Amino acid sequence: MEKHIYVSLMPEALVMSQLGPEEFGTYYSVGPERKTQGQAAFFEIDPGFRDPFFPIDQALALCAPHKDGSPKRSVYCAVYRVVEHVPVSALGKLYLVTKDGRTLGVDRAPSIPDDPSGLHLYHEIAPLHPLVVSTLGPRAFHSFFMGDTKKNIGVPALCWVECKLGELATNPEMGDVRDLPYENIDHLRSCLVQLKTKNVVTKIVERLNPSTFAYRTIKNGIFYGSGKELAMFPLPPVEALKNAHYQWWRSANM
Repeated sequence: MEKHIYVSLMPEALVMSQLGPEEFGTYYSVGPERKTQGQAAFFEIDPGFRDPFFPIDQALALCAPHKDGSPKRSVYCAVYRVVEHVPVSALGKLYLVTKDGRTLGVDRAPSIPDDPSGLHLYHEIAPLHPLVVSTLGPRAFHSFFMGDTKKNIGVPALCWVECKLGELATNPEMGDVRDLPYENIDHLRSCLVQLKTKNVVTKIVERLNPSTFAYRTIKNGIFYGSGKELAMFPLPPVEALKNAHYQWWRSANM
């Protein structure tokens, strides 16, 4: 049976499996007995990828069929410092899984758009989890964390999603919230206002933030930065999701 290598983001882990991405997504989200439910996101990576930090060959050797011939669902290779040791060049497709196990594959964008103006809301996924507002667009946000290794807040790698702010991106004081699903909107407004009034470029909204997030809040896509490399995995437009991936879209909005 074919063996796959996955970088899980929720939680951060390197996992070997004989299940293909869609089967693995269902298994990882709802479990073999379908008794649990939880959002999942993972990358499939180049099967030839190796790094001295990971015992990949040993884990792959353990990824063998059961005695009854059924595939090995998962072998954990690492659960610590995974993202920082997997470069952008090793990434394949990103898979976003709803809590009831429906999987959407997302390809890497050929290029990253220029940073837009306005304020930004970033949900950090791995290895950090805070919810952060910033005056920096995605490219500048990546450089802020990884471009200067002398800063105390620098990190070697980071995966995050930019979330929708709607009118709050340009008018945090009076902008209409509309259907933004965030809790404690008043606190979010306050953090955004402080970006405009204080000499800071980022501010934490929530320190103890879960790695999971509502897919319908994605503004543009998922970003994966490692060193000087930055990749974007854009979510397809809503109409494309409704037409081609309706069951996933319906599940993601429940």
